[in-house]
Amino acid sequence: MGVCEAPGLMPVEEAIQRMLDVVQPISHTTHLPLEETLGRVLAADVISPINVPPFANSAMDGYAVKRAELDARDTLTLAGQSFAGTPFSGECQPGQCIRIMTGAELPAGTDTVIMQEETEANGDQIRFLVRPRAGDNVRPVGDDIHQGEIVVAKGTRMTARELPLIASLGIAEIPVVARPKVAFFSTGDELRPLGEPLATGQIYDSNRYGIRALLKQFGCEVLDLGIIPDDPVQLDAAFTQATSAADVLITSGGVSVGEADYTKDILTKQGEVGFWKIAMKPGKPFAFGKVNETWFCGLPGNPVSAMLTLYQIVQPMLAQLSGHTQYQGPQRLPAVAGTVFKKRPGRTDFQRGIYRVNAQGQIEVVTTGNQGSGAFSSMHQANCLVILEQERGKVQPGEIVTIEPFNATMY
Repeated sequence: MGVCEAPGLMPVEEAIQRMLDVVQPISHTTHLPLEETLGRVLAADVISPINVPPFANSAMDGYAVKRAELDARDTLTLAGQSFAGTPFSGECQPGQCIRIMTGAELPAGTDTVIMQEETEANGDQIRFLVRPRAGDNVRPVGDDIHQGEIVVAKGTRMTARELPLIASLGIAEIPVVARPKVAFFSTGDELRPLGEPLATGQIYDSNRYGIRALLKQFGCEVLDLGIIPDDPVQLDAAFTQATSAADVLITSGGVSVGEADYTKDILTKQGEVGFWKIAMKPGKPFAFGKVNETWFCGLPGNPVSAMLTLYQIVQPMLAQLSGHTQYQGPQRLPAVAGTVFKKRPGRTDFQRGIYRVNAQGQIEVVTTGNQGSGAFSSMHQANCLVILEQERGKVQPGEIVTIEPFNATMY
């Protein structure tokens, strides 16, 4: 890959694709109890060992009948009942019907269920007021899932939608891909830990808290190495520690023009890293490559820039590393601009916005105001990103823009 200063500005989509072209999924897998797999990525297809449902059953409360019986008569004799978990034993004979509850097994000798609201009972004589089609209100064997069917595909990230589905098959344990181990630290002599007083020219290190939170939401195992000062010996030690313990190392700061060269010198010595200028605002400086056998992502130092490059550029790479083949980026929607959005052509802007559905049923979005890369309060105020295309200029109220509502990862 080599160390290089890419000429011009690299589009966001190209940066993402370059990373995806070289990163391969983690091969190590483990088996976990189903209840412990939320957020994990499935390492193999889940194949159903059974039919679901395993027996034909009623879709509602009513009476099970042989449909052909009603061609010659409208009244049948009640011969028993079938409840969920306590089916009717024996076979329904000609001239008979069986009281049945939702989910109960369909008795032998019947093929149709008629809801109780469409009947009249007089003792054990049940009069049927309708003539349904054979098979009505019956869930056949395998109506939901057939034995041998792939139910959940390899590469799916487990959610509350998959867990009960797999549980319905009686499967107690599934194979999942090992979680990516991600080490991270902040660089800069100006940074101070929380709880300490600030001297002149110093700021608190907030980036690690956003990075940690997003990595946790991405499903990663995290290793926080803290703040590393602009000292070559300490930086070298931090890189050595991270690359011996993690699949990915993420830093914030130290990768833009004008910053201390220690980080770049170490990366040049220990790895193959490209320093890119991304056509993205905020977030132009970015570095990607390998240090020893560990993937490296160098984020900008400004708080909003660090958060957005991690969210937009690094997240797809981490999804691929984790084996998540069903990954789709955050949803994007058209919206009507309710305020001016200031912009110059040249970079794709990810501005912070607040969207709502207006009285006309349209999605409308307004700016949070200050869009500076250090103004992190705007991230707290926002509920979406307003994505303004690379060559687009200033946006006037009433124009259509693309928004990216914050999803569960950002919330």
